[in-house]
Amino acid sequence: MLRPDRRGFLAATGAIAVGMRRPLHHLAGGWSQEPLDPVASSAVRLAAAVRRREISSAELLEAVLTRIDAVNPQLNAVVQLDRDQARVAAAAADRQRASVDRPLHGVPVTIKDSFDVAAIVSTGGTWGRRAYIPAEDATVVARLRRAGAIVIGKTNTPELTAGAETDNRVYGRSSNPYDPTRTPGGSSGGSAAIVAAGGSPFDVGTDTSGSIRLPAHFCGIAGLKPTSGRLSRAGHVLGPDGILQGITQPGPMARRVEDLVMGLGVMAGPDDKDPFVVPMPVRDPAAVSLPGLRVAVFGDNGVVTPDAEIMTAVDEAARILRAAGAVVEEARPDGLAQATEAAFALMTGDGGATLLRVLERWGTEAAHSDLRTALEGLQAMPVGDFTALLERLDHARALMLPFLDRYDLIISPVNVTTAVAHGTSRERVYPGLSYTVPYNVAGWPAGVVRVGTSASGLPIGVQAAAAAWREDLVLAALGQIERETGGWRPVS
Repeated sequence: MLRPDRRGFLAATGAIAVGMRRPLHHLAGGWSQEPLDPVASSAVRLAAAVRRREISSAELLEAVLTRIDAVNPQLNAVVQLDRDQARVAAAAADRQRASVDRPLHGVPVTIKDSFDVAAIVSTGGTWGRRAYIPAEDATVVARLRRAGAIVIGKTNTPELTAGAETDNRVYGRSSNPYDPTRTPGGSSGGSAAIVAAGGSPFDVGTDTSGSIRLPAHFCGIAGLKPTSGRLSRAGHVLGPDGILQGITQPGPMARRVEDLVMGLGVMAGPDDKDPFVVPMPVRDPAAVSLPGLRVAVFGDNGVVTPDAEIMTAVDEAARILRAAGAVVEEARPDGLAQATEAAFALMTGDGGATLLRVLERWGTEAAHSDLRTALEGLQAMPVGDFTALLERLDHARALMLPFLDRYDLIISPVNVTTAVAHGTSRERVYPGLSYTVPYNVAGWPAGVVRVGTSASGLPIGVQAAAAAWREDLVLAALGQIERETGGWRPVS
């Protein structure tokens, strides 16, 4: 890997600029020292400002709505916006006494359109649901509301969340705020785009093969795929059942790592609808000691090689953790290629029957061209081949697991490239999902934070992963990297 020079620029390639180091953000509990900015501050900082009456919830809401009006025509990231109900909720929040046990009191948030939100059209990106208005919230949405959040609208997703680009027949295509000729990624692309552009401080995505982490990388924000079984999928367009449930998790998306910490704590835990959620405690990243932490880092996973800019960003993240006292070594888990192959076989091994059943259930007669292309020619595996596939998945998990005897944390690329031009993901981005999907197979938590900027001005993120239920290690590492590099940067 290439090494950065002491001025903070990765001069070996001249390709990626690393942000100035500035310890602005506390990892958990406290809010940053930055001045209040309604469209740039963290959700934690905004909630603290509402609680301290530095700003009213109504004023904060209007600032966010104004920003959405300014940026969304170019991005097409927010696809439903309920201004009237949001204003009613903000006025009610200002009449209520804010308390620390409501960590999002009075803060406007958006929600990926694959989740049900009561009284707001929730399409899942599919034509048959274009007028569907749920009677109740998805579990994660209900928990955000109980924490004081004001849900203002929905963000775009590919049809049934099945894609690395965000486009569908209902709302059309979303664009990257740093270069609208490029995709924000998928499937949580609308979420990442509007958060990055300052139109929402917090969103909830889902991740089956990288659908939180890829958009976070492409749009320069922070995102977390929690441990499998950490958050409920009740009320999601692809629910807690079927062959994909074991590799799919909701997770928080925000500009700052401290919001991932807060959001995970708010949304985690069992409900009476998703039978696979485990009542495991959520550990505090502030209690993690980076000195002595055993960190493995790799730039090339042996499946597909990243661009030099991506490799350099990973090296910078490793340098930061080493400087913080971590013991950093170059190493990668076994089983990455096997996990990737098995995961994609799982997604297609039923011949597309799972997704076709959902389309039929909702009356979608014609899917978007991207989904049609993905489904064309698929043949269901014979039962014996499918049971062998399940064995291969378990074997891949077993191959990866011993790595955690030697290391606490894994630092790697998110994908092989920065955000690509619309319509080109199949050639370049899909092979790069081999950097994210193994952690869906293993069930381990993995998160992303921005490290720097490419020569073409696009964000570059890095990925941190750890053992099951150790989101605290992931978030502690991401927080340290964010403090040193600055993390998210405003769209110019």
